[in-house]
Amino acid sequence: MDITDFSHTRAPHARALIPFGVFLIFYLGLSIWSNDFYKVPMPVAFLVASATALLLNRRASLKSKIELFAHGMGDADIMTMCLIFILAGAFASTARAMGAVDSSVQLALAVIPPNLLLAGLFVVACFISLAVGTSVGTIAALGSIGAGLSETLAVPPGFCLGAIVGGAMFGDNLSMISDTTIAATRTQGVEMHRKFQANLKIAIPAAAATVLLYLLLSPAVHPDRAVGSAGWGAFFAMLPYISVLVLALCGLNVMAVLILGTAFAGVIGMANGSFDLWGFLGALGSGTLSMSETLIVALLAGGLLKVIRYNGGIAYLLKTIETHIRGRRGGEFGIFLLVGVVNCFTANNTVAIVITGPIARDISKRYGIPAARSASILDSASCIVQGMLPYGAQILTAIGAAGATGLAVSPLEVIRYLGYPYLLGVFLLVSVFLGRPARSRSVR
Repeated sequence: MDITDFSHTRAPHARALIPFGVFLIFYLGLSIWSNDFYKVPMPVAFLVASATALLLNRRASLKSKIELFAHGMGDADIMTMCLIFILAGAFASTARAMGAVDSSVQLALAVIPPNLLLAGLFVVACFISLAVGTSVGTIAALGSIGAGLSETLAVPPGFCLGAIVGGAMFGDNLSMISDTTIAATRTQGVEMHRKFQANLKIAIPAAAATVLLYLLLSPAVHPDRAVGSAGWGAFFAMLPYISVLVLALCGLNVMAVLILGTAFAGVIGMANGSFDLWGFLGALGSGTLSMSETLIVALLAGGLLKVIRYNGGIAYLLKTIETHIRGRRGGEFGIFLLVGVVNCFTANNTVAIVITGPIARDISKRYGIPAARSASILDSASCIVQGMLPYGAQILTAIGAAGATGLAVSPLEVIRYLGYPYLLGVFLLVSVFLGRPARSRSVR
């Protein structure tokens, strides 16, 4: 049998989820067993899981299943993400070659006390992401700076990158122009400002707790070398980063921002003698190549998730979770679990909200959950899960930015040091279980 309609989804099947279990066992299991998360390359883990997915659904021919897999790899969202990775790698490598990373670190250490740097990274990422509405763009802009600071402060790279990813997810969750906010409010039929107000009750305490956490941890952080005052040269070398942040705050598309930022870095680098034209081209080439593993993971994840969805894996999750909901608290927890689990299989929080939004709206109507509350849970839960996915765009962008500066960072090292997504999850679950008790249907 050939697969002719790639958008079609089969009836719910638990077996469709087997490849995801294989991925977890292979990647996490072997990494824990070897006590080294660099032992198992993530592309290999995805290849094993993808091969497992292609062996399922024996009624379809191998040729058609491979075409389905390729269709998932070529999804517009996946391709867009890959383009951003390539441009982010080129920008990070060029900026490092012309001295922007070292100058940024020097200026930061000259202005900000070392014990405030981690909290400062988080807060800056929060505000930038809140303004631009994209976590990936924020991480692409700040990732190289975080990697450079980690070397100077002699802390694990994952520590600084985790602070940036957490801050980026804060803004992605709350921003009025974020795709997730738009998807959550539209599927729940609620105005943005009402959802924003409901979100603040959870996000602000979580963010404040995260800042406090970084302040408590930072006293043990000391620079491994003395850093003098930063002069005008350091400021001019930082201009590529400043230009990227300003352009992003102006609402320019993230790819246009990275292209212009890379070109600006090249011009400044040739002007200050950091490199000539050939050195600039070499930096561009090495930067794009540094993203190769990240690109492979993104492509394989897109194909794998497409096959899982076609085989009925996501439909099975939706059906299973929906049948176990009881009462308002159960409804809120069900929405949380629903979007979170689906997010694991889509690796895209906007898509997860679009898929689960209509079901969440039915649940909220049935159990009297206000529309603003259900939209807030949808957006927050997807933010929590997306920020922790080792194959999600946010983590991949962070490790890609670190790789472009010459640092090898495991996705799990970044996840280990995430603060905000964990605390947001705690505050959200507390709000669910300490919220108002169940009540009958209500008309909203």
